[in-house]
Amino acid sequence: MRRPMCKWPDVSAPSPGRLSEARPGFGVSVLQVRALPAAGWVPAWGAVMSSRIVASVEETGADVTTVKTGDLVVVPFTYSDGTCENCRRGLTTSCRHGGAWGVGGLDGGQGEAARIPWADGTLVKLPVGEDSDLLPDLLTLSDVLCTGYHAARTAGVKAGDTVTVIGDGAVGLSAVISAKLLGAERIILMGRHTRRTDLGSEFGATDVVAARGQDGVAAVRELTGGFGTDQVLECVGLKDALVQAAGVVRDGGVISRVGAPQYPEVPFGFPEFLRNITLTGGVAPSRAYIDELLPHILNGDIHPGRVFDRTVALDDIAEGYRLMNDREALKVLVRP
Repeated sequence: MRRPMCKWPDVSAPSPGRLSEARPGFGVSVLQVRALPAAGWVPAWGAVMSSRIVASVEETGADVTTVKTGDLVVVPFTYSDGTCENCRRGLTTSCRHGGAWGVGGLDGGQGEAARIPWADGTLVKLPVGEDSDLLPDLLTLSDVLCTGYHAARTAGVKAGDTVTVIGDGAVGLSAVISAKLLGAERIILMGRHTRRTDLGSEFGATDVVAARGQDGVAAVRELTGGFGTDQVLECVGLKDALVQAAGVVRDGGVISRVGAPQYPEVPFGFPEFLRNITLTGGVAPSRAYIDELLPHILNGDIHPGRVFDRTVALDDIAEGYRLMNDREALKVLVRP
């Protein structure tokens, strides 16, 4: 199935801090399988999707001051003005003027060009060229690396901690990277896909538990002398994963959930209340973390772009979605 040509965006259309970010010969974006109906993040039929982009600036609106034509930029998975009270608190995903790509008539990145509102508050200029080998690593700043980092940060991971990461997808592997960055001494990765967990071990996981449910809980408890771990980073989004997180966290510990929840109610009751478990997490404000994480990529401290194991062209996006849906690919990178 051939993808239709997208309509070239118009930067003269009314939009504060507007910018048209075009990719006539260059750009990379990411495929995401799941829509989020509860959040209203469901693209309309025919909309151009994808909210995770690295690209070159083709044209800017009159109000844009921080980037110019020819700059290479990373685009977070939501746009934000960078000045409202929520943005100033680091909650760019709660920006009073922000939103998500591919909804509300604003196309995403799986096309020849994308129009970026609130460019000064959204985009981050990258100090590399279009031919840089770091592009896959830098693309993770648009979402998965920042989401994994959000899990570790909100859980309060610090030097010497023992952490469990539930999920061996791109976000779970990014959470392993992030826990190690923050100084965790021991990182237990719970996942059953050997190729992915092997990569997790290279990223810093000290132990891998393939079992799930009560068997998985028992395995983690055995590894930790029966106590469980200080923090659990839940990167799946299913109720069973959250129940498993409650089983492996130690009393007084913290669970941070960053997997988009596919359930309406948190399955915690009086037993969890008695254990003084803290539940935190949520959607990651990627824009707030990019400046902090970017130096680690530029310095070669981390290589999160290794989560991309397939690359497709724009005309082959449908195949990319199939590869991810059928679990034949971990994360798919799109190039024009």
